[in-house]
Amino acid sequence: MAERSTAAVDVADNSGEQPLTAAAGKATTDGAAADKKVSTHKDTQRAGHESPARDAQPPELHSGHKLARRYRLEECVTRLEGFSSWRAVDEKLRRAVGVHLLPADHPRARPVLAAARSAALLGDPRFVQVLDAVEENDLVYVVHEWLPDATELTPVLASGPMEPHEAYQLVSQVSQAMAAAHREGLAHLRLNPGSVLRTGTGQYRIRGLAVMAALRGITSEHPQRTDTEAIGALLYAALTQRWPYENDAHGLSGLPKGLGLIAPDQVRAGVHRGLSELAMRALVNDGATASRQEQPCTTPEELSKAVAAMPRIRPPEPDFATPPAYPRAQTSPRGGGPLQPLPVAPPPPLQSRTGRALKWSVSALLIAALGLGSWQLADTLLEDGQPDKPRTQSSSDDASRRADGKPVRIEDVKDFDPLGDGEEKAGGFHAVRFSHDGNPATFWSTNNYNNADFGGLKSGVGIIVDLGKKQRVGEVKVTFLNEVSVQLMTAKDSSSMPTNLSGFEKVAETKATREVSLKPKKPVETRYVLIWLTKLTQTEDGEYRGRISEIQVTS
Repeated sequence: MAERSTAAVDVADNSGEQPLTAAAGKATTDGAAADKKVSTHKDTQRAGHESPARDAQPPELHSGHKLARRYRLEECVTRLEGFSSWRAVDEKLRRAVGVHLLPADHPRARPVLAAARSAALLGDPRFVQVLDAVEENDLVYVVHEWLPDATELTPVLASGPMEPHEAYQLVSQVSQAMAAAHREGLAHLRLNPGSVLRTGTGQYRIRGLAVMAALRGITSEHPQRTDTEAIGALLYAALTQRWPYENDAHGLSGLPKGLGLIAPDQVRAGVHRGLSELAMRALVNDGATASRQEQPCTTPEELSKAVAAMPRIRPPEPDFATPPAYPRAQTSPRGGGPLQPLPVAPPPPLQSRTGRALKWSVSALLIAALGLGSWQLADTLLEDGQPDKPRTQSSSDDASRRADGKPVRIEDVKDFDPLGDGEEKAGGFHAVRFSHDGNPATFWSTNNYNNADFGGLKSGVGIIVDLGKKQRVGEVKVTFLNEVSVQLMTAKDSSSMPTNLSGFEKVAETKATREVSLKPKKPVETRYVLIWLTKLTQTEDGEYRGRISEIQVTS
């Protein structure tokens, strides 16, 4: 079901709405405030113009059909009034993709094509990427990413309210993504639990940017406000498992009729107070909230800043494994009284001849070990009491110069791309700072490439780790989210951070691994350590990139 959900466009009648020719007011709000001003194709129909949407016939397509001699259709996921959505295979790149299809004479074919091409230019990894948008042979088709490891937010919310940390991550990631989209002039207008996906790594991806609205003919006079309220509704649902309007939608119950919009912490006990107020600030845009009179958030940018201003909500502590309970009294299958607990027999004592011999042997070994330790301690004390006595170097002296395994504090990290444009994802959603923040759910990612050798553009990229001062490095542990070949390099001169590869020397390397422990043949002293990626592997979305989750340095 997770695979199916990542491909289907949210046009199915899953929340009591009309299909493609539905009124956009209903399509936009899902039971929200009805004062949004939106124009749809149905408005034209009401004005006396016949809607051509129902006259458009779906193309004759079937499993095995190829588009552009490249995209082979595998399974039809959605089919509505001339529109169809498919799971397909890109035979050129040998990866799964999703394909949306419309007849070229469909009344919304042109807006969908224009919206898809605009969304494709964004290139933000927080959105499900549009890979192709083509008009060919009386068809308009849009090809997008297929995420087999992603799950719609709809079943996630159906399973129960989110923990505060998860809800915090949801509103933080989605608001930041939509703020970036609006800076490029793109709106979604159709954000709901069906258009937000959660990946296996805990990241949130948004699908259907601009395209979903084009498919439904949705427009808005205030697109930023519309998207902000939608994010507020997602947060509200995550905290309460209720849709923040009177109508049921997306598998969630609405609020009691006639009660109006009430804060999440009044709907369910134990809701995080700060997140509750944040949801109200996003939803109540005609005035400040009643609790603290904070200013409302009317744009995704304002909402993302409000999230960033909150104290960070950390993930819950992991539960420790509880020991198995003592066997409880069992009820008689015939309805009698409870049976007694099964006795736990103690281990048999060592009373045999073999057991007695074993006990004497262990005792003798312990006595010998204690005597040897006492003799070595006395010898050491006597030797230290004799001044100027030369001591011979032993293996223990060599061990003292080896790595002692103490953690080394990382002062800073910097992306390193001396063979490219000089920058490799320094900021943004997967910024370099996430490579050592102690949270395995966040990570630094390289750019996307079309093969394992960085598209033939360069021999590698990496991260420079600044230890703050010159000190001993005995081991560097790196956790990747996919297998990557990597080298460990150290700066030849610690007085300044090197700007090219010639300033480093290789001290260790490994091939194709996820968790790697890089150890120099002998401990080295340096301030700057370079983690240099030399070969990538294909990720679950079909792209080649390296993703570092955590870096740890020990002396």
